[in-house]
Amino acid sequence: MTHQPPIPTRLGLGAAALLLALAGPALPAAADSPADTGRGAAEPTVEEQRLDRAAPQEILRRSGFDALAPRFARALEEARTYAEAERAVSRHGAALWQRAVGRAQGRGPAGGDLSRGDDRPLYWARLALSRELRAWTPEFTLDDGRRRALRAALETSSRGQDDIRHPGGHRVKRVLVTGFDPFTLDRDTRIGNPSGASALALDGTLVRTAEGPARIETAVFPVRWTDFAEGTVERVLARHLPHLDLFTTVSQGRAGRFDVERTNGAWRGGFPDNENLSRTETVPVADPASQPQWTSTTLPYRQLTEADTGRFPVYDHTEVTEIPAGGTEPVVRPEGPTPGSTARAGGGGDYLSNEIAYRATLLRDRLGLPKLPGGHLHTPVLEFGAGNTDPATGAVTDPGFEKNRSDIVDQVRALVKTAVGTAR
Repeated sequence: MTHQPPIPTRLGLGAAALLLALAGPALPAAADSPADTGRGAAEPTVEEQRLDRAAPQEILRRSGFDALAPRFARALEEARTYAEAERAVSRHGAALWQRAVGRAQGRGPAGGDLSRGDDRPLYWARLALSRELRAWTPEFTLDDGRRRALRAALETSSRGQDDIRHPGGHRVKRVLVTGFDPFTLDRDTRIGNPSGASALALDGTLVRTAEGPARIETAVFPVRWTDFAEGTVERVLARHLPHLDLFTTVSQGRAGRFDVERTNGAWRGGFPDNENLSRTETVPVADPASQPQWTSTTLPYRQLTEADTGRFPVYDHTEVTEIPAGGTEPVVRPEGPTPGSTARAGGGGDYLSNEIAYRATLLRDRLGLPKLPGGHLHTPVLEFGAGNTDPATGAVTDPGFEKNRSDIVDQVRALVKTAVGTAR
């Protein structure tokens, strides 16, 4: 798509320094396997190894995205210098994101009979490109740092993270929405994520609201603990939050319902991520001495729960799990945390959906933006249709699955539109 130039940065030197501090390390080491030293070809990661299963291969073939990795491999082989390789990685990563967005929004060829609104081709094609990059042995010297930089460039460009560009001025409101990759893929490699599908459907779109037009930009994040610990959320969001009128992180949540998560907790509960890694600890952030146990939404949750936005009910979800002040055991609090308590689960749980909400709203607060509407929206679980629920025998799609995804994406759009039109 064609974007207008990014709005100019209006932060002073002190604020700019704060952004750099909050953004964490310059490059993520995430997605590196233990054997990946950067000196040559490395073994595929756990995520990349799933590519060879039947469902991912069918998804790639039926979307036309199976052709992208061979093209990328040829571009890498043609690179004679690091600069040429860097350009090839950024070009192919950005093209993958733009192709997925265009496909979801009805532009360009469908490439196959898989639904245009499907988020899964983007996920599996990114991993296919990543595996090619990991296996590539160039003719020139490539040290550890530069190999990691190439992988980081592929990640950010293919997730839309460096393609967030809002118009300047105040005539058009600026909205940022984030989604996630599919996850729990060892349980069922057919799984998609409606938050990722929503990101593809909404990126670069203009919606009309009661408060005027709003431009929505989106990005997608990995389901990996390490990336979050190394600052990927802050690195992407820090430069944009001061210029936004509203943001919401989105993830897949509970069956049959949307939830506006009222409170986010500073705790990781240990559920395995897409690399099958677990982390049970306080959410690691910059300046932990000033880290709060809880952060809160500033989204207009009452209006979102009352508006008619679609098929699924929308709840103002206030429940958390805490260790009360002076206590030692976790307690569920339906109405939210009590003073002085220690977080054990936010409204969105203790996985990466809670963590992205915690990080984004903590960043909002640390940047001194208390009036900026922002928070987290949990979508319904994207379920396969009746008779197609067995991962061992089920098809990669069915009419019920397609309708469920379409209805969820349409309602995410309506909820974002409602939030922009009612937030103050």
